Amino acid sequence: MIDKRLLKNLDYVIIAVVVALTTISFFVIASASAENPYYYIKRQAIWAVVGLVLFVVMLSFDYHDLAQYTNQMYYINLALLIAVFIFGREAKGAQRWLRLGPLELQPSELAKIIIIITLADLLSKRAHSLHSVRDLVPVFLHVGIPMALILKQPDLGTSLVFIGLLLGMLFVAGIKWQYLAGLCGIGGALAPLLFYFLEPYQRKRILVVFNPYIDPTGDGYHVIQSMIAIGSGRAWGKGLFGGTQNRLGFLPEQHTDFIFSVIGEELGFIGAGIILLLYFILIYRGIRVALKARDDFGTLLATGVVIMFTFHILVNVGMTLGIMPVTGIPLPFMSYGGSSYLTNMMALGLLLNVYMRRQKILF
Repeated sequence: MIDKRLLKNLDYVIIAVVVALTTISFFVIASASAENPYYYIKRQAIWAVVGLVLFVVMLSFDYHDLAQYTNQMYYINLALLIAVFIFGREAKGAQRWLRLGPLELQPSELAKIIIIITLADLLSKRAHSLHSVRDLVPVFLHVGIPMALILKQPDLGTSLVFIGLLLGMLFVAGIKWQYLAGLCGIGGALAPLLFYFLEPYQRKRILVVFNPYIDPTGDGYHVIQSMIAIGSGRAWGKGLFGGTQNRLGFLPEQHTDFIFSVIGEELGFIGAGIILLLYFILIYRGIRVALKARDDFGTLLATGVVIMFTFHILVNVGMTLGIMPVTGIPLPFMSYGGSSYLTNMMALGLLLNVYMRRQKILF
């Protein structure tokens, strides 16, 4: 049970923002799934209820207790990622899902939460000893092993999230800026070489960012239709359930990866701007949580959650606008999908857990 004295320390602004985003998402998902809206809405409602339960569970214990189980969490994470290759279901060329009875779990989504917790614990214990490249090797291996398993699925989008978590949390942990700049420089120098190790469709998705019309009926189709949809919405949009690109089936994956395109077409610049404002408030308040945390572990936990949300928002919105590669990263609290929604609710619970316990003594 949660101590009632702690409830007054919750950030109710963050909670209100997530409630607003989730509520809006039901209407947008209904519009984006014209053929069978009740099926998707019903399932998303179930995920919302389960997500609320997980949110409460993440609030119910002191986040410091997580540090006792980081080794177990890390190895369970690896076991689940390996199990995907043995028992996983393949869809659209990727093997990412495990079936657990009537439910399907995407371990790479859960891996984000686990890596935030375990990396925060690792860095909080090494925060004052990151003075050489040798000191960074265990950190790189800690993130690199699960990241390699996810990249093998293949899931480039989630792998990039791991890179963002690594760099951002290292920066907050106090790594020398020269090392961070060096890592970014090495990554930039190796990018052309790493490009050729990607799957052919992944390379094509990167190329269409520069010119989607090099493959207008293939990988560029998603981007072209998305930009048409968003542009046609103009200032006020065509009205909910009135988007032609969406309702006539021109826009692919409109209830998942490209849900922001539906928002742009049907709610227009104003509606999309309101959604982005809600996300800005979420990120701003999340940074505030990190700054007010009572210890390094809490700061790093909050930082990891904020980085994850920020990365998802920037990449998802960017790919619908044609300025980011199409990577399959969902829009937090908006896109249809159980694994992503549950992951986001667990991350939200973790974030508010840190804020709720920012004071050592309550009177």
